[in-house]
Amino acid sequence: DGNNYVDFCLGDTGSMTGHAPAATVAAVTEQIKKGTTLMLPTEDAIWVGHELKRRFGLPLWQFALTATDANRFVLRMCRLITKKPKILIFNYCYHGTVDETFAILENGKTRSRHHNMGPAIDPSVTTKVVEFNDIPALEAALAEGDVAAVLAEPAMTNIGIILPDPGYHEALRSLTRKYGAYLIIDETHTICAGPGGYTKEHNLEPDFFTLGKPIAGGVPAAVYGFTHEIATAFKAALDIDSSDVGGIGGTLAGNALSIAAMKATLEHVLTDDFYAQANVLQQRFTDGIETVIEEFSLPWMVKRLGMRSEYWFQKTPPRNGGEAHDSGDYELDRFMHLYCLNRGILMTPFHNMALISPQTTEADVDKHTVIFRQAVVALFGEKTH
Repeated sequence: DGNNYVDFCLGDTGSMTGHAPAATVAAVTEQIKKGTTLMLPTEDAIWVGHELKRRFGLPLWQFALTATDANRFVLRMCRLITKKPKILIFNYCYHGTVDETFAILENGKTRSRHHNMGPAIDPSVTTKVVEFNDIPALEAALAEGDVAAVLAEPAMTNIGIILPDPGYHEALRSLTRKYGAYLIIDETHTICAGPGGYTKEHNLEPDFFTLGKPIAGGVPAAVYGFTHEIATAFKAALDIDSSDVGGIGGTLAGNALSIAAMKATLEHVLTDDFYAQANVLQQRFTDGIETVIEEFSLPWMVKRLGMRSEYWFQKTPPRNGGEAHDSGDYELDRFMHLYCLNRGILMTPFHNMALISPQTTEADVDKHTVIFRQAVVALFGEKTH
């Protein structure tokens, strides 16, 4: 449309690799000449499997097309193995369009999330919801013995960045083991924390690991990994003759095109060097915002996770999704987003979050700082001394 933007939204993480990364484009171009989907594994899948194990720690991996599918599949596996009916999630989490996760905590009760479109069943039948960082509530919910799995981002991101309290992940891992629930870590957004995600950076020990969005440079692809113990239990519960209609997998999952894109992206784009460079730029981005906040004595703050950061219109960081939701200033969110957009800066539209890609430059970051300050002046007037 003739408009150019500095893109900090980056497809809400799907293009964290940058747009059309050269290595991914070359791999896709080469593979598409040979065929896109074959119903057979390719040699690239072997390399990708070994690389996923190296990065994230879990030994066994399967492929899907989206993180939504990866999460759906592992939840089915957990219920099949444990024979327990429920899952547990955190208030105002987001794990794609998984039906069971469209639930919130309201007045102490699990209920369907507002504007949940046409749910097949009331999510309170399938799901328990507790607040992030609330260890007593987590234990009380698990102690009832009917939870097959806890599905969690290691740090919440979709209601804003909410970091775990010190010791929270140790408690989460200990309690899931104590009460026989599997722990699923969804790193689809938190892959911004490092090449091995938050899991590798903080030595987490999940039973399952899911990841989508940027793993194939924006080409539809996702993965889910799990332990040998889970593989053994799953195989024992599996009816091979009907496994293709059991609700896990898909005709295009693991297709040759997606796997070629995944190999190229992991090998040449989402590298240690990229993360090191991106973290330097993200620190510059964060510092720029904090300088303006300090200059105008604003009751605002910046939260950061690796190469992801966002500004909040409050001084105290929320500890859970309920606090984040209740403290949101949605009119101000929209103003800041639109102000930036009209001046050539694209932020994530749901909240003012910014990601760094291999194509981001210091000039891009500094342009945002200038426009952020202009927005503050438009709201409060120029600073007088």
